Amino acid sequence: MADELTTPAELAAGNFIAEFIKEDIAVGGSYEGKTVHTRFPPEPNGYLHIGHAKAICVDFGMAEKFGGICNLRMDDTNPTKEDVEYVDAIKEDIAWLGFRWDDRFYYASDYFDQMYAFAVELIQKGLAYVCELTPEEMRSNRGDLSHPAVSPYRDRPIEESLTLFEKMKNGEIPDGKMTLRAKIDLNSGNFNMRDPVIYRINRLHHHRTGDKWCIYPMYDFAHPLEDALEGITHSLCTLEFEDHRPLYDWVIRNTSVPAVPRQIEFARLGINNTVMSKRKLRQLVEEHHVEGWDDPRMPTLCGLRRRGYTPASIRNFCERIGVAKTNSVVDYGFLEHCLREDLNLNAQRVMTVIHPIRLVITNYPEGQTETFEIENNPNRPEDGTRTITFSRECYIEAEDFIEEKIKGYNRLYPGNEVRLKSAYIVRCTGCKKDENGQVVEVYAEYDPDTRGGDTPDGRKVRGTIHWVDANSAIDAEVRLYDNLFTDPEPDTGDKNFLDYINPESLVILKNCKAEPALAKATGDTRYQFMRLGYFCADKDSTPDRLIFNRSVSLKDGYKKK
Repeated sequence: MADELTTPAELAAGNFIAEFIKEDIAVGGSYEGKTVHTRFPPEPNGYLHIGHAKAICVDFGMAEKFGGICNLRMDDTNPTKEDVEYVDAIKEDIAWLGFRWDDRFYYASDYFDQMYAFAVELIQKGLAYVCELTPEEMRSNRGDLSHPAVSPYRDRPIEESLTLFEKMKNGEIPDGKMTLRAKIDLNSGNFNMRDPVIYRINRLHHHRTGDKWCIYPMYDFAHPLEDALEGITHSLCTLEFEDHRPLYDWVIRNTSVPAVPRQIEFARLGINNTVMSKRKLRQLVEEHHVEGWDDPRMPTLCGLRRRGYTPASIRNFCERIGVAKTNSVVDYGFLEHCLREDLNLNAQRVMTVIHPIRLVITNYPEGQTETFEIENNPNRPEDGTRTITFSRECYIEAEDFIEEKIKGYNRLYPGNEVRLKSAYIVRCTGCKKDENGQVVEVYAEYDPDTRGGDTPDGRKVRGTIHWVDANSAIDAEVRLYDNLFTDPEPDTGDKNFLDYINPESLVILKNCKAEPALAKATGDTRYQFMRLGYFCADKDSTPDRLIFNRSVSLKDGYKKK
């Protein structure tokens, strides 16, 4: 895990990918004189999550670092669950993070004709053959470390394979009846090289090519071809593809592609208290354990955006965790820490009471109202000030009053003084209860000589609480979010991740009281609700029904650790 004191410069200095690229483009290197060209190739079968954000930052970031370019390419070789909805969402998320691909937007399906031609080329070279083993037979004939794989069709004549492969393409062969396999090494210790399938029959409607194709290339065959056809110099991918690199290089070496990309692997991002499997995220959505892909509890980029995360906080997080060769798990608290750092500098400060109780200042003139000018953000003087009103009755947090003093409690209790933030010092005189014994009003007297925090007599007041003027307060709904799972590793081993869904991951508070300044809040503006945390307006918020999501609390457990 990256230490919070590690600077971006230090991390960049230890970035092994950057060092490889430096060597490659140096004098005498494999790509001397060439523009560094990377790509980000998501599969459009779901929404991007925080793990993809790291890959995006690596792919686009390395291109930026070396003055190069990065393509955005949809890997749509498997039409099973691909959809235009996901394509649009992926583009939106990457643009939101601040990366641009200009006119370099491609689909794997752009190259289906060329891929077919390259497959034919391999057959003609005696490096591919049509196999009739079923998936079950193929698994049973895969062999082990002591025994080679077996295929009775490996020595099928070239002309016969060419004829059968064309029939596969023309829809004359049933699904699952035949595959095209690369002819590499049935005895290889790397099972990816044991004559892998490179084409399968799959009669599914494709979101771009329609019903033109009933055969589709496998990822391990398609991906190196796409990279080569686009002139990619460095194909950066996560560590699970390390064992696939020999196949990547074999495809490049044995087809007449116009370029030779270099594949480099790095560790994928793991974060505790969440899951990042697309299949499991889809299950959460489809079984209605969450509201949707953009539920603020989801690790998806659209969910994090709705929760109030900023592009700067996510990019900073990805940069500071660094690029490693070994998989590890990052504390979710560090992601929150990066968000707090950004919001502490940039979020507007406002006062909102989420568990309201009425405070009546008995010696304040009835019917009188006055105003105060307070800073919108003490870290950004350029953000100016705003006007708030004050009158005889306010709302305060219910937890800011107790009937009997306890040690260490410095807020309101009979006889104690506190400062109302930016207004006056008040002394508690008592309270009123309902028939159930619940406190419904708190009473206090104010000191008119302490306006704006002045204390002419120099007396010390230890407690400061926030408040909202009852005459101008607006109603709001506040949603408090926490980790979606109670277990730090909900999907390891034999665990059923659904068993660990946190029932307290969303708490909805109605009838909260907010400053009038929040009446026009939009999701693009982040706020610090004083003493409560950082919030943003939800996408469903309207002037008639204000809804605020807590992005992160003020307490920074990661920083303490």
